[in-house]
Amino acid sequence: MTHAISRPATRFTRMAALPALTVAAALTLAGCTAGPAGEGDGSNADTQSVTLVVHDSFPNEEFAAAASTATGLDVTVISAGDGGELTNKLVLTKGAPIADAFFGVDTIFASRLVDNEVVEPYRTDGLSEGFASLAIFPGQGDGPSVQDPTQAFALTPVDQGATCINIDPAWFADNGIAEPNSYEDLTKPEYRDLTVLLDPTASSTGASFLVGTVAKFGEDGFADYWKQLMDNGARIEQGWSDAYNGQFTQGGGDGTKPIVVSYGSSPAFTVTEDGSATTTKALLDTCSNQVEYAGLLAGAENPEGAKAVLDFLVSNEFQATIADTMYMYPVDSEVALPEAWERFAPLPTDDQLNHLSSGEIEAGREGWLKTLGEQIGL
Repeated sequence: MTHAISRPATRFTRMAALPALTVAAALTLAGCTAGPAGEGDGSNADTQSVTLVVHDSFPNEEFAAAASTATGLDVTVISAGDGGELTNKLVLTKGAPIADAFFGVDTIFASRLVDNEVVEPYRTDGLSEGFASLAIFPGQGDGPSVQDPTQAFALTPVDQGATCINIDPAWFADNGIAEPNSYEDLTKPEYRDLTVLLDPTASSTGASFLVGTVAKFGEDGFADYWKQLMDNGARIEQGWSDAYNGQFTQGGGDGTKPIVVSYGSSPAFTVTEDGSATTTKALLDTCSNQVEYAGLLAGAENPEGAKAVLDFLVSNEFQATIADTMYMYPVDSEVALPEAWERFAPLPTDDQLNHLSSGEIEAGREGWLKTLGEQIGL
């Protein structure tokens, strides 16, 4: 018996395992200070209150309780739609921000915030090597500053993930067909009518898979690859839930497709009851990386409070809850993953990832979607 993933149909959708953050609420982090607010006299509501705006797949109430306990502040968390909607709102409210800090803009949209000077640079304390290697710096588009390793971050990485092709190995064994291993395999006749994709114009996960194909096949070849997929009978669904839970043979329903676009972490949630094996597999050579960022909003009413919340987001205590609460990998390389993740859902290596920088994605995204639409009729 397998355990199907149950997630809401939103960008980078994840089911929140809320007890992990409830435990985090009991933690007091000595490293999280909040300037004047840290004095705890409560005399100034502006320095005691801080607002974090997030995408709509975040455990708002549980995080607010945990962050309030850790920082000594009155933390409020508000939602602003999926990652694209959140990005647009932050750009449109530049100079009069709707919050003090944000979390949940990913690699697909991150450069837009930097280019529009929406954020105020800040470097959190006590970082592991993983944070700096994935940070976005002011004026650089992407990547760490080689010249000044202490430079403040424009955007602080909080968690990371991977969009990958997932398969149902038992289906292939039962039908006497070799498992696919690569992007190219999905275009072969033996895999005709077996694949379900996500619409990159409607799904951020679909957009991430699109980015991976651009990285793999280049701007001159990705659209032809998608056409080959469609000519080989691939089906396109609007969202992850429709594809995984509705079409995939291991999605818990009546699906008939043994190949689906999902996440590198998905096999950790299709383990057998005894925990000895998983019934799905991610093809790690088909993965594109996703990083979710947080940042201090320029013009924030309580910038010191915002910094304290950012410090909490990268704290070891909060990072240790990410896998269970958000189905993403922590960015802190010192945090141990749950056993099922270690065994069945390792994070793809840099050599396996099909990577483009956020700046490259921002420059090319609209053109890629237009080209793809012309090629396959999206």
